[in-house]
Amino acid sequence: MILLTAMTSDGPCLGVKTSAGVLVLDRARLQADDPRTIEEALLTPDGLSRVRKVLRTKFRSAQTVAKHSVPEAQCRLGPLFRPRNLLAIGLNYKDHAAEGGVPLPEKPVVFAKLTGSVIGPGEPIVLPPDTAEVDYEAELAVVIGRPCRGVSAAEALDYVAGYTCANDVSARDFQRGDGQWVRAKSQDTFGPMGPYLVTPEDIPDPQSLQIRCWVNGNLLQDSNTSLMIFSVRDLIAFISRGVTLQPGDVISTGTPHGVGFARKPPVFLHDGDLVKIGIERIGTLANPVQAAPVRESAP
Repeated sequence: MILLTAMTSDGPCLGVKTSAGVLVLDRARLQADDPRTIEEALLTPDGLSRVRKVLRTKFRSAQTVAKHSVPEAQCRLGPLFRPRNLLAIGLNYKDHAAEGGVPLPEKPVVFAKLTGSVIGPGEPIVLPPDTAEVDYEAELAVVIGRPCRGVSAAEALDYVAGYTCANDVSARDFQRGDGQWVRAKSQDTFGPMGPYLVTPEDIPDPQSLQIRCWVNGNLLQDSNTSLMIFSVRDLIAFISRGVTLQPGDVISTGTPHGVGFARKPPVFLHDGDLVKIGIERIGTLANPVQAAPVRESAP
């Protein structure tokens, strides 16, 4: 099941990507207590199961789905949801550690990224005036679907609601100067995510996905999630030892090689750029880049 947020005259509505386009599950097609947005589906007990039930009972035939679907080009996509917590992983690809000249970590490097940074597909990444080194990072994001604490790696994927694309945009000069990463990675608009939430039945193995990033059409990152140092299973098990993960929490699982700061010469984002993150079986997240508006000086 491939879910998205469709922006309609009624506001954000739950959408399902189909072979015929986008099936918008608006109020007319849902019972009073059915989830109407991805956020409601994640936070309502058995919300995703209820969405599946709606599809089974009301849209059983391909003809019915086609009749009620609209072409995706006619559908304005919005942010998937606002994560409850956004946890991110540093140095989690062997090729990325190698390009940075650092040893492989012995355990996951976990940091927090403020949820106010999250934006949806098509929304601009805004360059703050105090940095000249804003970098892209293609990442697989894992969305938690039910309360999760102290789980084993073997059972960890049972707690996943789905997967999406993320761009862990980073101000490298802030990162160096601060001695930690939160401000560098939590600037407003530095958390693009989307465009779809793909549920686990469509991604049985998150460790076999091609992951890529383009800037202005130039392919700068091209790797595979098989090169993660710590798998999705490992990350969920590690974090949940002492942190209770809840529905709507997101783990952004790290980026592969090809980031801008490691290139010679470095490649940083500039006003007018277009960044695309593509992950196999999920889709492509595209965001333009723009400079922050110039503030007038006080008289």
